[in-house]
This record gives sequence, structure tokens and C-alpha cells, in this order.
Amino acid sequence: MIYPDPYDQQNSILRQKTLDEIYDEIAQVYLSKNYPWVVGFSGGKDSTATLQLVWYALQRLPREKLSKQVYVVASDTLVEAPAIAERIETSLHRMNEAAKAAGLPLTAHKVVPAVDDSFWVNLIGRGYPAPYARFRWCTERMKIKPINRFIMEKVTEYGEVVVILGVR
Repeated sequence: MIYPDPYDQQNSILRQKTLDEIYDEIAQVYLSKNYPWVVGFSGGKDSTATLQLVWYALQRLPREKLSKQVYVVASDTLVEAPAIAERIETSLHRMNEAAKAAGLPLTAHKVVPAVDDSFWVNLIGRGYPAPYARFRWCTERMKIKPINRFIMEKVTEYGEVVVILGVR
């Protein structure tokens, strides 16, 4: 990550933060709020890097400071290629095992669209055309809504959550 310091007169070029500084910043935010975290995970490079940063930051904290749950959430549209669906399932299973072994308060969850928002109900049942660039109904219904539903369940349970997304 590159953060400019507009007040740094001696070093006018952008300074890269070290990994230690990034881990410390993540840990500081984790310790500063009493709300659980929800980390979006797609398996792509951005969400994977974000999850790794959170994971390593939490690993550095003393176990007694790991007081808040971290939920990792991945969407399965139920129409993924078999290799992708298997990859999601395997990744989440491995995360849960590794977090348990490491003593981290992290659990990974898969969410799926409601039947009414599923691909086949919309394509065949409602007569929607297959998604294309100008009518991408699938992302909202099959990925975003299930994650939002998970987040709202946690908000109902805890009052608030911190949502972490890895984006370019």
C-alpha cells in the first residue's frame, strides 16, 4: 500500500508502508472497536491479499486480545463451474481448520442466493435474458444480496459490524 504524506518535506516521493506497519494498523483497528468483522472473500487476488493481511495481523496479537469474531464470507452463485465451486468449498474448509489450529476467532462461511434470486428462477421462471454487459442482474441477486443478508444477520446479533473488502 502506498500512502502519500503531504507534510513530509524531506521525502516528497510516496512512501510504501512496511508489512509490520500494515499489520499494526489492522491490529489497532481490530482492538479499537467492539464489533465483529466480516471479510468478503471471492478467492481473487484482492480479497485473498486482504484476508491474508487480516490473518497475519490477528496472529501477532496476544490470544487474550482476540475478543471479537471475524467472519469470512464467500458467495456461491450455485451456477459456478464445478472446479470453482470445489475451490470455494475447499478454501473455506481449510480456513476454518487453520483458524482453529491457530486459535484465531475466525470462521469462514459460504452464502448462496435465495431461491427467488437464483439463476434458473430468473432465467427460466421470469424469462430474464442471460446476463450481459448492459443487463447484469446476476451479480446483485446472486452475490451481493446473500452477503448483505449475512451481514444484516450479524448486525441484528451484534448491533454493528466492521466490513472489510479487498478492492483495487
